[in-house]
Amino acid sequence: MKRTVGGKEIFRRDHRKSDGRMLQLYGRARHALPLQPEDTNDIAQGGEIRHHPLRDEWNVYAAHRQNRTFKPSAAEDPLAPTLPGGPLTEIPFEDFELAIFENKFAAFHPSASDAANLDGIATEPAKGACDVVVYGPEPSGSLHTIGADRRQVLIGALIDRYETLFADGCGYVLPFENRGDEVGVTLHHPHGQIYGFERVPLVQQRAADTFAKGYDLASEITAAMPDYGIGQSGGVAAFVPRFARFPYEVWLAPRIRREGPWDCSDEELEALAEWLGEITRRYDALFEQPAATMMAFHAAPAGGSANYHFTVQFYPLLRAPGRMKYLASVEQHSGTFTVDVMPEAAALALRNL
Repeated sequence: MKRTVGGKEIFRRDHRKSDGRMLQLYGRARHALPLQPEDTNDIAQGGEIRHHPLRDEWNVYAAHRQNRTFKPSAAEDPLAPTLPGGPLTEIPFEDFELAIFENKFAAFHPSASDAANLDGIATEPAKGACDVVVYGPEPSGSLHTIGADRRQVLIGALIDRYETLFADGCGYVLPFENRGDEVGVTLHHPHGQIYGFERVPLVQQRAADTFAKGYDLASEITAAMPDYGIGQSGGVAAFVPRFARFPYEVWLAPRIRREGPWDCSDEELEALAEWLGEITRRYDALFEQPAATMMAFHAAPAGGSANYHFTVQFYPLLRAPGRMKYLASVEQHSGTFTVDVMPEAAALALRNL
């Protein structure tokens, strides 16, 4: 791998773990530390997907995920580096900058082969990929506190994984982060994930179809700025969509249409890295605590998509300090969201932090 973000090269070291999973270490410096002892436990090979006939969507069933690691102590942190004489972790090296490895409790797996035979219900093996993205060796922190350089390394690593997973046959790749107990996070070590879907998920397919019909997000951003804007730099805008579904929802997007981060200029990638940290900082300030958020990269499917415009979308799970935004009956059953904060008020509040 040879890639630059922020004008500096990013290096990758590949390691096949003793249980067969791949681990990639990314950083500004070449990683050359010696290997530490590793775990050799058996790994689940994914679950199955079943088609929901009334919603026309495919959902994944992975019973083995019930046994995944749940809020371990600091001494048993599986995302920490493995220290000599210490407990075995997922990253068998004493130190690293950023790591990505195949999830031990993957919902999707390239070798998935089993699915139930159900009369009248379409089922298939849950083929695809699930990665864990570890932002660094530090046991606490956020996309803000890891710093601009590490965020640039993160973006370079994500682009590398997009390219690899598309080449491996994934139809859609979704890097994302769940943050906070309210979202159901079970590991507090700062990290994200990547899902590689064999087929494009329903929400992303609808977006691709809308762009293909001519929807112009660049014009929408221009219309939203400045009243709904939080700021812009390096060709990237941070704004509250006028059609936001979550209180204080924020999108990041290049002002010029790009299909994904792989399509962005170096200046845009630097700005994207800066805004990933800045929006996290503003949420923490607004909610007066580490803010529970769901963040994801929405890029074009494999092979591209006509007129697609890449965004990073943040969905906070709080509507005020100490107050959750619950997705209750109406939202879950009908898909109709009730938004407690007007988008223009949300933009003003975030802009002033």
